[in-house]
Amino acid sequence: MDKFIEEKLVLTTEWDKTFPKSDKVNHSKVTFHNKYGITLAADMYVPKNADGKLPAIAVCGPFGAVKEQAAGLYAQTMAERGFLTIAFDPSFTGESGGQPRYMASPDINTEDFMSAVDFLSLQDNVDPEKIGIIGICGWGGMAINAAALDTRIKATVASTMYDMTRVNAKGYFDAEDSEEARYEKRKALNAQRITDYKNGSYALGGGVVDPLPEDAPFFVKDYYDYYKTERGYHPRSLNSNGGWNIIGCQSFMNMPILQYAGEIRNAVLIIHGEKAHSCYFSRDAYAAMVKDNPYANNKELLIIPDAVHTDLYDGGGKDAIPFDKLEQFFGEYLK
Repeated sequence: MDKFIEEKLVLTTEWDKTFPKSDKVNHSKVTFHNKYGITLAADMYVPKNADGKLPAIAVCGPFGAVKEQAAGLYAQTMAERGFLTIAFDPSFTGESGGQPRYMASPDINTEDFMSAVDFLSLQDNVDPEKIGIIGICGWGGMAINAAALDTRIKATVASTMYDMTRVNAKGYFDAEDSEEARYEKRKALNAQRITDYKNGSYALGGGVVDPLPEDAPFFVKDYYDYYKTERGYHPRSLNSNGGWNIIGCQSFMNMPILQYAGEIRNAVLIIHGEKAHSCYFSRDAYAAMVKDNPYANNKELLIIPDAVHTDLYDGGGKDAIPFDKLEQFFGEYLK
């Protein structure tokens, strides 16, 4: 049997997060690998003076963000509350490995979560029977998919969730949900593949639009306010800069990742802002998850009043992220 050899990653040693460093936790850089041989980079947060084996949580997202943004904030805050946590960059992004860069995959990115569980399960200071995950934005959908596949995940939180397969196949608010619209999108993406192959490189789709047009939809302004300002900008974030490859999300069009969410037995908490453009993803995912599911009693949808999509990235200046609820949820199901 071939022994896995992790690729060597170049990891920054400075604190380069979009949030201040906590004096209540110990922080370190770690790496782990997924089953495709891609080495992933993560920040580990451990409560100071922690003793014995701890419950652990892996955090990822938003889609097109890096671990120095929202995922790290969630991870550090949950570590302050007694959990060992990691915030990781998905394959092909941030400080993680994988070539070519800026690709996404419903399979590989679900595997990223599962490989995080592999890693946490083997840590001396982690109880392998007490592991949960948090997925933010597009990684909320990936987290639910991982929970449907990985019985080791005892508790899952999807925050301000996107179903990336639905939005790629049907457009925002399902406005492009027709065979004709999908055909034209597939045709354009396949033409782009030829161009990329001819050029020997992959064209980027562009991150969040900058400068912001006056007539931009509200949700575009919402993203701009986070990714393109001091509030959330990061030099390694795809959304803050050049974005994904144009063809980077093509396979999502044919892959309904929430297909078996109704078979999840372990606990799931879905949280979303009441005024978020994306709230319909969470409402529909929750309804499908509990419909005819004999294990519906440990599933919950929590709607945050007045919150928009990015308020659940960093609190939006109004403490919109319900960390007390997250602590109670994981405390109950990782006990």
